[in-house]
Amino acid sequence: MSDDSPPVRIEHDSLGSQEVPADAYWGIHTARALINFPISRRTISDYPDLIRALARVKQASARANAKLGVLDSIKAQTIDDVCERIVAGKFHDQFVVGVIQGGAGTSTNMNTNEVIANAGLEQMNRPRGDYTALHPIDDVNRSQSTNDVYPTAIKLAMIWSVQRLRAEHAQLAAAFEIKGREFARVLKIGRTQLQDAVPMTLGQEFSGFATTLREDYDRLGEVLAWLSEVNLGATAIGTGITADPRYAEAVRGELEDLTGVRIVTAQDLVEATSDVGVFMTLSGTLKRAAVKLSKICNDLRLLSSGPQAGFAEIFLPARQAGSSIMPGKVNPVIPEVVNQVAFSVIGADATVTAAAEAGQLQLNAFEPVIAHSILQSLDWMTNACQTLRVNCIDGVQANLDHLSAQVASSVGVVTALTPYIGYSASAALAHTALTSNASIAELVVNNGLMTAEQVATLLSPERLSGFVPSETSETANRIQRSVT
Repeated sequence: MSDDSPPVRIEHDSLGSQEVPADAYWGIHTARALINFPISRRTISDYPDLIRALARVKQASARANAKLGVLDSIKAQTIDDVCERIVAGKFHDQFVVGVIQGGAGTSTNMNTNEVIANAGLEQMNRPRGDYTALHPIDDVNRSQSTNDVYPTAIKLAMIWSVQRLRAEHAQLAAAFEIKGREFARVLKIGRTQLQDAVPMTLGQEFSGFATTLREDYDRLGEVLAWLSEVNLGATAIGTGITADPRYAEAVRGELEDLTGVRIVTAQDLVEATSDVGVFMTLSGTLKRAAVKLSKICNDLRLLSSGPQAGFAEIFLPARQAGSSIMPGKVNPVIPEVVNQVAFSVIGADATVTAAAEAGQLQLNAFEPVIAHSILQSLDWMTNACQTLRVNCIDGVQANLDHLSAQVASSVGVVTALTPYIGYSASAALAHTALTSNASIAELVVNNGLMTAEQVATLLSPERLSGFVPSETSETANRIQRSVT
């Protein structure tokens, strides 16, 4: 070692010894993981919810162990203090192992144990690595295994992430609903199979977007109850070996008190340790929400296409120049980025499905990629909902003149007249309108089929959009008798 090399300390494990940076809070197990898993170049600290969740699990365990008399109260309080500091944001840069790792999350658990132990040693005025005073495994990991700590922390992190996503999802739905009310009387032509159909309002279209988002808000909420079932106390495979029989209930209560999240201990800890079904459920629910959100963004891009040679029914806020060669071009970049988030979520769900299927016997070794896939999807979806709302939906405007002209010249409105003038007459009018570019209203009046007042009543926004006040219905009935 040269004189200018950074100082190191030597730590030991069952495989031998390893140099560790002297100022690192992590230790030998983390050092080995850094060598073994240079895969994603992303660390578990990229998911702060996971770090906070790990700290809460360790904190709850220390409190439970102290109450059960299996951990010295001073050590327990030291662990408790450090965990509280981690929850507050301290030491996150010391959680350095890669998110993708072999060992079913053991490296993540070891990294956590070592950071807490060494930060605790510092608090006790002892040098880092002096594990005779506070040991990463004997003390910090007392009554625990990676196989119950890691999935519990994952679930807790996912609960917090889902709650944040639902909050953004609800705000996005509200933004669409506001636009729905703003556009309530703006008539347009609906489309099926990309062909002109019958009239509706732009408000109905945007309110429909809000409704579909609220449905996924509810589905995401249903998953929260399943995520709250944990296997703490199962230790290695569900038998509870090395843990006091009272530990499972004690740690459950402590974790619930610390987080404010309802925590339930699984009835069958062996099953709960090997099963990852809840992760598939959450991932599938996320995929559903992402696909539906992407479809909405597809519609927004179509409705705003143009501005001269496309649908041009709405104006999206101009966010940035759209071309390095075409002056004045502006692209729908916000819906486009949300589309790409959806594609990623769809792919992540395929990864989660494959990883869940690959589990064997009493443990699924592939929870790290499950955790990474879902936590990333939750983060990206939350950010996507926010940018879509703030940078797009809040500023959407209707192209009123264009929409009015489209409705006036559309043959689709003739459908509203068929109960009064018959299908054959309506079809003939539609053909004439298409070949002559005349409006349906003018043709109906010019052919003596109805008065201008009657046509105006039947082609009002209320009737064309399906919202028919009672007095309008009575008027329509009188028109029906008059025409007949």
